[in-house]
Amino acid sequence: MKFLLSSLIAFLFATTIFAQKTEYSTLLIPDSLKQNANAVVRLSQIDIVISSQRSMNVKEKRIVTVLNEKGERAIGASENYDKRRNISSIQATVYDNFGNEIKKIKRKDFKDQSCVDGGTLFSDGRVVYLDYTPIQYPYTVVYECEVETSTTAFVPSWFPLSNYYLSIEKSVLNVTYPENLGFRKREFNFSNFKITKTVDTSTQLSYVATSITAQKYEDYSPGFVDLFPKVMMGLEFFNLEGVDGNAKTWEEFGKWWSDKILVGTDELSEETRAKMKALVGDEKDPIKKAKIIYKYVQEKSRYVAISEGIGGWKPMLVKDVDRLGYGDCKALSNYTKSLLNAVDVPSYYTKLYGSRDKQNIESDFVSQQGNHIILTIPNGKDYIFLECTSQDDPFGYQANFTDDRDVLVVKPEGGVIVRTKNYENKDNSQISKGNYSIAENGDFSGKIAMVSEGSQYGQKSGVGSVEKMQPQEKEAYYKRFWGNINNLKIDKITFLNDKEKVSFTENAEISAVNYGAISNNKMIFAVDAFNQNSEVVKRIRNRKNPFEIQRGYYDNDEIAIALPTGFSIESIPNNFELNTKFGEYKTEIIKVDNTNLIYKRSIFIKKGLYKNTEYDDYRLFMEQISRNDNAKIILTKNL
Repeated sequence: MKFLLSSLIAFLFATTIFAQKTEYSTLLIPDSLKQNANAVVRLSQIDIVISSQRSMNVKEKRIVTVLNEKGERAIGASENYDKRRNISSIQATVYDNFGNEIKKIKRKDFKDQSCVDGGTLFSDGRVVYLDYTPIQYPYTVVYECEVETSTTAFVPSWFPLSNYYLSIEKSVLNVTYPENLGFRKREFNFSNFKITKTVDTSTQLSYVATSITAQKYEDYSPGFVDLFPKVMMGLEFFNLEGVDGNAKTWEEFGKWWSDKILVGTDELSEETRAKMKALVGDEKDPIKKAKIIYKYVQEKSRYVAISEGIGGWKPMLVKDVDRLGYGDCKALSNYTKSLLNAVDVPSYYTKLYGSRDKQNIESDFVSQQGNHIILTIPNGKDYIFLECTSQDDPFGYQANFTDDRDVLVVKPEGGVIVRTKNYENKDNSQISKGNYSIAENGDFSGKIAMVSEGSQYGQKSGVGSVEKMQPQEKEAYYKRFWGNINNLKIDKITFLNDKEKVSFTENAEISAVNYGAISNNKMIFAVDAFNQNSEVVKRIRNRKNPFEIQRGYYDNDEIAIALPTGFSIESIPNNFELNTKFGEYKTEIIKVDNTNLIYKRSIFIKKGLYKNTEYDDYRLFMEQISRNDNAKIILTKNL
């Protein structure tokens, strides 16, 4: 019995040890891949089989060890489907730290819901996703999915590294395709990463990436897609929305899009056409007519948030948008295009990447690209670009989401790559004029008018901005904005949003007790009360990435300061000036008389892409600005 008991214990112990050493045990992950990582991709394998112009199969296997709560997003267990994209199989298995199976999740256990908020009628796009609540960390998810689609116009790009704080043990891409479909590829940012192209023939392509350590996010870094490796792929002969197409050039691609995808979607009722003609009346100028139509669309319709491609690439019928009063970017842009056409104003459906981080359509790689649609109106040799999803943007305003990037304008005669509006550094301005007074007890009372244009206009106006805030939110915003003033009281705030000039004015009256600190018959306070630089540029040791200022700006302030009676000026800050490759900064204090000063301040920051070795110089530049913005006046009480 003792022998049998000992044998059983030894067997159980050996079994446990074996389970702890399975391929999914987190103990097998090298320490180098755990450093700075929230998750580790043990294996990511994507097998793409393009069997014909109308058939593509994509299999994906992802084995991800989640080290902490922040690593949950790395699992990536979700898939979209619609009438042309079918999920053949989807499943996941969860393992504990030692590789023991915790849970097996089948298709029926995945969440399945509409891609569109509120179950919008016009979209059949749906998403299936894993909704798993972990009981402990770390754990490992093995996710497997297979998708069949007739859409071959969009061959998925390969991103060996898909996020910061994520390390990659192994990532594999295998692509098989017929020789006669004109398969093409383009590689980006492979240097400094362990990526091997193992196969490259007329019908096959394979890559393997190994041991990519987690990348820490560094402030002011360029966009992720500009830093880390990816492979873009496409076909010369493809299918989209059940329509075959072929294109070697953007001109051919745009013409096909116009003739085959947009065709038949733009029919307006005679009633609506007549209504638009009556709306513009006798106006002959095409841009003025466009402004009238744009205002009508903004007042009539609302935006339903769907990225291009979800629920199909073809926009919903214009008649449906007209009837329902809502749509996504495709639908509202196409609707506005049809309304403009009714009053003889030409405009063009335009594809691009919409985001705060600027991203271009890759102009030398013809393929299905972009995530957003806007509208382009010719204006002489230039263009005006309309964001048709916004109920707030002024006509032609683009800053902060679609500005300064290459886009594809789809004209009837063919596609063309153009650059959207670039808001130059000084276009992004805030011009301030105001005054404040300091009482004998140190209390502060001031008024200021701040006029913002360019990208700074977009930060103040529109959805989510101070203009739309509730009173309590507005007060909290300005207390943060003027966080340098203790005991701040917002006495009055009014706004003037001039959409014709694209100018936003904030008129503020504020006060505070004890702004001037009094001690031993002296009073001290910061000269710059209204616009101290609050930007904190972190110190980053051994910075790896270049740094980018995507949008420059220009602030100019002129403030009249009334000093308290019964005090004399002991010291005031010296005039100060900085000139660097990153920008310019200047302050000046003019003494009008013994109790009145004028404070002038300007800061000009240039957009640009800079070397990683220049980051510390920029940080020191901004630190000098912050220190000078906090420079103090010292007054002495007259005895």
